Amino acid sequence: MLQFQNFKKQYGDHLVLAIPQFTLEKGVYWLQGENGSGKSSLLKCITGLLPFDGDICFSGYSLKKQSSKYLSLVNYAATEPAFPTFLSGKEIVEFYVKCKKGNPTSYQDLITSFAMEDYLQLPIAQYSSGMLKKLSLVLAFVGSSQFIVLDEPFITLDPSSSKILEQWINYKRHAVTSILFSSHQDDIPFEAIPLKIQHKELISL
Repeated sequence: MLQFQNFKKQYGDHLVLAIPQFTLEKGVYWLQGENGSGKSSLLKCITGLLPFDGDICFSGYSLKKQSSKYLSLVNYAATEPAFPTFLSGKEIVEFYVKCKKGNPTSYQDLITSFAMEDYLQLPIAQYSSGMLKKLSLVLAFVGSSQFIVLDEPFITLDPSSSKILEQWINYKRHAVTSILFSSHQDDIPFEAIPLKIQHKELISL
């Protein structure tokens, strides 16, 4: 489970989010909220990319006190991913799998599903936005992570790739992996528990 403990995120004097106590049990969660409500900031805090006050714990590990253990269980895909342009997609995936101590072949099925074989050897500088998005999603699903965080995962994906992502979300659900994703879509074609950021708070719908 993911637990927020006296969580607070501010930019200077501007309070973005305040979550005194909140727990997410295992499941697939759909994070909603208006533009500027703090969705991306919250997801980046959960994945250790932004500083915050308070603490976040997953599976008993504190992000503040046991960051290595915590982050070994949490994967992330950004809305607009950016990678070193001089590296190839294959080099990035292999490096990420090594850091996550995952199975070296654990990403092959997703690469095949997304039809990435033809360009994975190319340098990132030659990737389109859709290619970058697929690469970030592959990274989010590799390894033995137990909590996957996806920020607007369907943006820049074509319809067939969106279908594949839906299938992988459902596959991970059955593998008892929790997923938290944000999306502005009006409808999601799979079961997800809705959450909303409203008035600087996180609430269950």
